[in-house]
Amino acid sequence: MLETPTKPEILLIVPNSIELHVTPEQFEALALANRDLRLERTGTGELIVNPPTGWETGKRNFNLTGQLARWCEEHENLGEGFDSSTGFILPNGATRSPDASWVSRQRWEALTPAQKGTFPHICPDFVVELRSTSDTLSDLQAKMREYMENGALLGWLLNPKQRQVEIYRPGQNVEVLENPVELSGEDILPGFILNLNKLWG
Repeated sequence: MLETPTKPEILLIVPNSIELHVTPEQFEALALANRDLRLERTGTGELIVNPPTGWETGKRNFNLTGQLARWCEEHENLGEGFDSSTGFILPNGATRSPDASWVSRQRWEALTPAQKGTFPHICPDFVVELRSTSDTLSDLQAKMREYMENGALLGWLLNPKQRQVEIYRPGQNVEVLENPVELSGEDILPGFILNLNKLWG
């Protein structure tokens, strides 16, 4: 059992071969004290430390978030958009941070102040994961399946190195696109078109 002090200042990084499990309360304390790290927690309580991204992934994610933010500003009545620093507590107990996400206005406003909390207790309607050089494809695919199993309606797994996109929808087979130039938000994000040229560059 990991014991966290009242104000933890340093996160102890353990080898990948060791699984470190934390309670939701411990996770929140660690995340708040280590804001420069991207931490996640699986449904079984395992702590996951995601390394900082390189400049290429950072630039791509900046562009991705910017495009989504512009659409959100024009359609603010439809819902709320979030960047990669936002953690969500999914119904299975995991705390996950998609690279970009969106929650419909109806579902967001239905949350109580306690449910919003530090990490809102909701799975976003729309999620995007952008693969970096440190990410394994199988881990990201498992993460996308977890989003779908917990209530997401549309998910994109972007793989810049292969210029490939996997589109996830609940109850459907994964659709794989090779070198697409744009993606549609379909009826989940009506009118949103993601231009992939800068993400692939």
